[in-house]
Amino acid sequence: MRILTGEEEKEALPWFKKAAEVARQSLCLRAKCGAVIVKNGKIIGQGFNSPPQNGPKFRTCLNEYDIPAGFRHDRTCCIHAEQRTVADAMKRGNDMRGARIYFTNVDEKGEKLKSQNLKCTICSRAVLDAGIAEFALWFDDGIRIYPTDEFDRLSYQYKTPRSE
Repeated sequence: MRILTGEEEKEALPWFKKAAEVARQSLCLRAKCGAVIVKNGKIIGQGFNSPPQNGPKFRTCLNEYDIPAGFRHDRTCCIHAEQRTVADAMKRGNDMRGARIYFTNVDEKGEKLKSQNLKCTICSRAVLDAGIAEFALWFDDGIRIYPTDEFDRLSYQYKTPRSE
């Protein structure tokens, strides 16, 4: 992992802004997330988290499930932003090898939120499988760039609090 500085950091800011714009389209009731895949200075895929088929009838975001302690489970009904972004790039016929994915989420007012942890093994595997080279997240200490294999490995170390 490395933290961007200087010109590299400035170049990343518009991609996070675009990811936030995409996130505002989310229909999820728990979290509004968005992502863009950038290669050679162009967006080649974008997506936001929402129920399957963007259908409110498939929304179960706020349902409570009896999940055993220690069981790793995604508590959302949504297709994740990263999954949709990879699918969008594939639909457009884009080669994602060597690209970077920028991910962010927004609050209820549509304002960008900083990342808190690396926790989604579903998305870490999807991004790694697509051949995307780097995963970009904006933390309090700056914009972190993870090689996707490192991001995947780190996502397995996160322990989900029972309240999530």
